[in-house]
Amino acid sequence: MTRRELVNAPLLQAANGQTPSRTPVWFMRQAGRSLPEYLKVREGIPMLDSCFMPELLAEITMQPVRRHDMDGAILFSDIVVPLKAAGVGVEIVPGRGPVMDQAITSRADVDNLPILDHHVEEVAKGIEIILGELKDTQALIGFVGAPFTLASYLVEGGPSKNHEKTKAMMHGDPETWHALMRRLVPTITTFLRTQVEAGIDAMQLFDSWAGFLTEADYREHVLPYSVEILETVAGEIPRIHFGVATGELLGAMSEAGSEVMGVDWRVPLDVAAKRFASPRVLQGNLDPAMLFAGTDVVREEVTRIKAEAARAVEVGDATGHIFNLGHGVLPTTDADAITEAVRIIHEEA
Repeated sequence: MTRRELVNAPLLQAANGQTPSRTPVWFMRQAGRSLPEYLKVREGIPMLDSCFMPELLAEITMQPVRRHDMDGAILFSDIVVPLKAAGVGVEIVPGRGPVMDQAITSRADVDNLPILDHHVEEVAKGIEIILGELKDTQALIGFVGAPFTLASYLVEGGPSKNHEKTKAMMHGDPETWHALMRRLVPTITTFLRTQVEAGIDAMQLFDSWAGFLTEADYREHVLPYSVEILETVAGEIPRIHFGVATGELLGAMSEAGSEVMGVDWRVPLDVAAKRFASPRVLQGNLDPAMLFAGTDVVREEVTRIKAEAARAVEVGDATGHIFNLGHGVLPTTDADAITEAVRIIHEEA
């Protein structure tokens, strides 16, 4: 397909190191449980099923863009969607998260793990619908989970508080660990190519659990595979890289190759930028809990965060700023508070 030419989209202007017409903003998990219209359209439909229903995933993706005046839509999906598309037995259990039919415990399990070898047409069709509704000032951000987080779900059999089985395999049986990572990369890249060829304008590689690792472990057991995934779309679209609680890993993560580095709320943006291997566009980093604290607090936090980003740009540590939360929208967030926060972000100098 021919990708949209978005010369006036603030998010893409910022991602490319240009000066946007206004501070671009989108929020991780902006599409979903915080919106009553989402709960209505999803009623009775399992989470993963909704990710494979083109009209529904398009509608859910667009809901926050319409309501909040976001500069970017984030494709409604889940990090385990490519696993499901490949034939892995996985379901998202309400209140718990992705749960595997069978955990990976051996090299034989790794060798038998299905690999996604085809485009996910339902997702591509959903993207086509979304692009038909977005304005030419609004970017569509694609989404894939990073291989470490997917591997951890597979090895643990579901969400884990300590990732002890994951780390035990990583250190006690590194050959099996690396075999698992090598097997996951083509599934992730195939799902990413589905999105790119359907016309997404940017992408984010999301590593939910990387913050549980030391820098040394990240560099040896994770970084090469994230590099490989990001390289598959180099020069095609802007790439965003984000992980939770990864302040100590920002230097290593910035070496994976993305143009934009997401920063969670724990590290000030100007401090984060000094940790990067080379200047990047900053993304972040309002604490999602601040959306519960009232308009005055949000305005104060937005002013602070913008000032931190501006300082980083001024001294040459960063090349721009996309406003976001420091993690996803919390499910009990008042939708009107999100709208008000976006208004303040757009208005504040």
